Amino acid sequence: MNRIIAAQHLAPHIKLFKVSAPAIAKTAKPGQFVILRTDDKGERFPLTIVDWQREKGEITLIFQEVGVSTGKLGTLEVGDEILDIVGPLGNPSDIRPYSPVAVIGGGIGIATAYPIAKALREEGNTVTSILGARTKNLLVMVDEMRRVSDEIYICTDDGSEGYKGFVSDLLRSLLEEGREFPFVYAVGPPLMMKAVSDVTRPHAIKTIVSLNPIMVDGMGMCGACRVTVGGQIKFACVDGPEFDAHRVDFDELINRLRTYQPEEKLAQRFYAHFLGLVSAEAR
Repeated sequence: MNRIIAAQHLAPHIKLFKVSAPAIAKTAKPGQFVILRTDDKGERFPLTIVDWQREKGEITLIFQEVGVSTGKLGTLEVGDEILDIVGPLGNPSDIRPYSPVAVIGGGIGIATAYPIAKALREEGNTVTSILGARTKNLLVMVDEMRRVSDEIYICTDDGSEGYKGFVSDLLRSLLEEGREFPFVYAVGPPLMMKAVSDVTRPHAIKTIVSLNPIMVDGMGMCGACRVTVGGQIKFACVDGPEFDAHRVDFDELINRLRTYQPEEKLAQRFYAHFLGLVSAEAR
């Protein structure tokens, strides 16, 4: 149960796992996520379901090792089992004909964007994908996104691949050239999603963002993913994870993300110390 059947390093500290989870694979839909726990002392944390094979009973997860929990997950190998996986959770994406559409993914958010781009294209939309990362080495799933897109643009902050600049800058350039996108979907770092929404707002373009990056327990219990949308308090995990970008209070969201930074750094120091002790004992 929950056995890792394939593992792949996609980029520094970014890994892909294929996991046996028949019940989840049977009903998964674009935009949904799962909650994981690697061991009985670990915290709960969400990951988007990137892909699924219903017949094989497999789901694909992609994650970045940024904290203790994802660091623990990254130590697992093929044949290991993940203690708990619950899902699919969250409201599925509202997939419908818009054509043409722009799907924008930043960093690890490209993995979340993939099932959306795939579903939109299967619905008959013409899909323009804009993918961004700090540098070429951190780009993931470019080939997969190319297969589900009609055209694709690559952006890197340092210019090591494709357009030098941010995904929001490239989107602005396309709109200034006269390109029309009735629908834009964006997922990635909150600052990136805010920048995209600022670009689309003057054009009154329907823009949906996934607030998956701010979720913690995924069940509405911790309140960490509390966000103001249209003047009302929402929880990204149970009310989302997708929302109208032009109604999200991104400034409040970004400030809340900084709340637990001291505790996260402390946990990482303790975990690194623990790993050092284990390594010393092994020697």
